[in-house]
Amino acid sequence: MSDVDDFVALSECHLMNPQTMAEIEYYPGFRRWFESMGVMRAWAGRDLSQEDEAWPDPIAAELIGYMDEAGVDVCFCLREGMNDISGHTVAMSTNQFIVDQIAPFPGRMYLEANCGPAMRRGMEHALWELEFLFSEKSAKLCKVYAPEDIGPLDDRRMWPFYEKACELGITLTMHTGMSYVVPQPSSHTHPDTLDRVLLDFPELKVIAYHMGWPHTEELIGLAAKHVNLYLSMSGIVGWYERSPYRGYHAIGTALQWLKPEKIVMGFDLTFDDMKRVVDWVRELQIPEELQEKYGYAEITREMRAGFLGLNLARLADIEPTKRIK
Repeated sequence: MSDVDDFVALSECHLMNPQTMAEIEYYPGFRRWFESMGVMRAWAGRDLSQEDEAWPDPIAAELIGYMDEAGVDVCFCLREGMNDISGHTVAMSTNQFIVDQIAPFPGRMYLEANCGPAMRRGMEHALWELEFLFSEKSAKLCKVYAPEDIGPLDDRRMWPFYEKACELGITLTMHTGMSYVVPQPSSHTHPDTLDRVLLDFPELKVIAYHMGWPHTEELIGLAAKHVNLYLSMSGIVGWYERSPYRGYHAIGTALQWLKPEKIVMGFDLTFDDMKRVVDWVRELQIPEELQEKYGYAEITREMRAGFLGLNLARLADIEPTKRIK
């Protein structure tokens, strides 16, 4: 069933600056944020807030080893914001940090920019950086992370950002569903907030992260409605692997509404989770029992190849050729 020769591309691979992390660790908001990551109990099966829980350093030199182990050709790397946990003193990493980190790995790692929080920092600054990173730093995707901004995805103050993305032909990746950490509100990223955005910007290409959980079916309906809205299993794919029938139902339902070309894998996990989730998608098949009882489609080899990397390569405008044998 599996084919290790499939091209594999993963978006939302977070790199963080260890120096900056150490410098803001004394803020009360840092500990509160760290202890709120119950999401990792579901996605990764462990509690990363425990001091004795080891996980790989979130830097490119660590990432490349796990990419090789998992047979991953390309990762799209992005900074981690979370400016609010230090009172908006600093982000956990910057776009330039990512550029410097990925420089030794050309063709294997690409920049997934994050120019937010656009409204909070000032739209003129966000628009300048967006254009600069795509014209001068070879960014391929751009993430919009609304939980740390002053309004939701469909706040009309965001319209200039979406207009610029359309003008430049940029695919936006967006956190959707609940906000998993404090102090950030979930209301900013309910899937319904995408409806008005895409009604006004039908040409805007959006990859919705985390399958919109816990509003997955609403997001699926919106993706069926809007031709340029795509679904990503980023992060939640870790839960799907650990609790596979959840994944079967989510993916099976999505395929009843959407063409398989509209689903991508994504990542957003600690790097040592990479092989287990990539292998799960390589072998993904909905059990015959569910196909019969729910009318779900059989997962074909072509579908799996699309989920693993071909669909994302098309959206990011990169060549889907194997980088690793």
